[in-house]
Amino acid sequence: MESLKREMECDSWHRMQRRRWLGSSLTMLGGLSLTAIAENLARSSESAREASAKPLKGKARSLIMLWLQGGPSQLDTFDPHAGTKIGGETKAISTSIQGIELAEAMPMTAEQLQYMTLVRSIQSKEGDHERATYQMKTGWRPDPTLVHPSMGAILCHQTNDSLEIPRHVSILGTQWPARGGYLGGALDAFKTGDPKSRVPNLRGYSGNDRSKKRADVLTNVVEREFARNRFSDLDKLKTQHETATNRALSMMASEQVAAFDVMLESESTRDAFGDSDFGRGCLAAVRLIECGVRCVEVELNGWDSHANNFESQSKQCNVLDPALASLIQLLRERDLFDSTLIVCGGEFGRTPTINNLGGRDHWQHGFSWLVGGGPIRRGYVHGATSPNPTTDPGKRSDDIENAIAVPDLHATLLDSLGIDFTQEIRTPIGRPMTFSDKGRVVNELVEQRSG
Repeated sequence: MESLKREMECDSWHRMQRRRWLGSSLTMLGGLSLTAIAENLARSSESAREASAKPLKGKARSLIMLWLQGGPSQLDTFDPHAGTKIGGETKAISTSIQGIELAEAMPMTAEQLQYMTLVRSIQSKEGDHERATYQMKTGWRPDPTLVHPSMGAILCHQTNDSLEIPRHVSILGTQWPARGGYLGGALDAFKTGDPKSRVPNLRGYSGNDRSKKRADVLTNVVEREFARNRFSDLDKLKTQHETATNRALSMMASEQVAAFDVMLESESTRDAFGDSDFGRGCLAAVRLIECGVRCVEVELNGWDSHANNFESQSKQCNVLDPALASLIQLLRERDLFDSTLIVCGGEFGRTPTINNLGGRDHWQHGFSWLVGGGPIRRGYVHGATSPNPTTDPGKRSDDIENAIAVPDLHATLLDSLGIDFTQEIRTPIGRPMTFSDKGRVVNELVEQRSG
C-alpha cells in the first residue's frame, strides 16, 4: 500500500510540474494563450465512439438543456394552483393547450406550450441541491465510488462528428457543470460565459505566418522536449497536451467559432430573447445547434426562494419566459425543432406550504419539467398535483397523478436521442455500467413521427 501511495503521489507531482512547465513555455512563446482553452477543449479525440452523425429516424440529433439552478417553484411557473391556499399570490393565465394554465409571469411560453410536453409529476429521492442536481443531470443518485456522465456527455460519447468547436457546451454554468464522469474528462462540457463577450482565450492565433511559427515552436520544441526520455517513439506518440493544443489551434482559426457570437443575429432576434445573459445564452444555443454542436446547456441560477418567494420567482420568470419561448420559436423557424430535444427544469420544486419568511422550501415530491422537440409529443400535459396536498409524509404519493421517477424520465430522454440506455459500458476500472438506473421509457411522452 505504501508503494502504491508513493507511486500515486509521484504521478501527481509529475502532472503538476508538467502543467507549470508548459504554462511557462507558452508565456515565453509570446501570445498563444492555449492552456485554459486546451483543458476545456479536450482531450476529446480519445473519447468518441464510432457512430453515425445522422440521427436515427424519428429521434433527435441534438440536446438543449435549460437548467434552472436552485429549484424553481412549480406552483409559480408550470403548475399554478391559483386561488388555493398553496397557490399563494400567484395568478394563472390560459395557454395554447385548452384547459391548461401557467403562472401569469410566463405569457410567451404559454403561447408556445402547444408544441411541448409539460410533465407535472416528477418524483425524486433527493432534496439537497448538490445531490438533486447530480441526479437530475445524470439519472442516478450520487455514488461515492464513481461519477456518472450527464446526458450531454452520453450523447457525445455515442456519436461522432467532425467539428472544429466543442460538441458539448455549457453556457453560464456555475457549481455543478455537465460532466463526462466515468466516460472521461474529454466529454466534460466546454464552459463559457455571457455570449455578449468573446469566448475567452481565443485571441492571439489567426493562422498567419507569425502565429504558425509560434505554433510550430510549441509543437516541435516544447512538446518534443517534454516527450524526450518519456516515450520511445516521438514520431508516433503525441502528448495529451499536444493533441489538445492542436485542437485548440484549430478552433481558434475556425469560422465555426462565429456560432458563439449572438451579435451576428439581427437586433429584433436578439431583443426577442430578452436583454439578459440567459437570453443571449439561449440564442447562442440555437446557433451552436445549427452549427452541429450536439449538446448545449444554458443555466439560469437564482431559483432558491426560501424567503420572499413570489417576488423572487416572478423576477426569474421574467428572464426565463422570453428566452424559452423565443428558443422554441426560432428552432421551429430554422427547421431544427424536430431534430433537437429541449429540456427545461431544475433539481426539484418548492413546497406547497409557505414558510414564515414568505418563502417555499425544497420539494421533490411532484415537480415540473418542460420537454419537447424530437419525438416528444406536442400539446400534451402529463400528470397532475393536488391543490390540497396531504400533510402526512407517508401518503404524499396519493397527491400525484401519473408520477414519473427520475430514472424513467432519463430513459425516455435518452431513447428520444436514439441512445440504447440499456447497453453495458465498462468504466476505466472494468466495472459494468448502463446509462440508466433501471429506467423505462414513458411511452405517453413520446410519439413517433416520420422524417
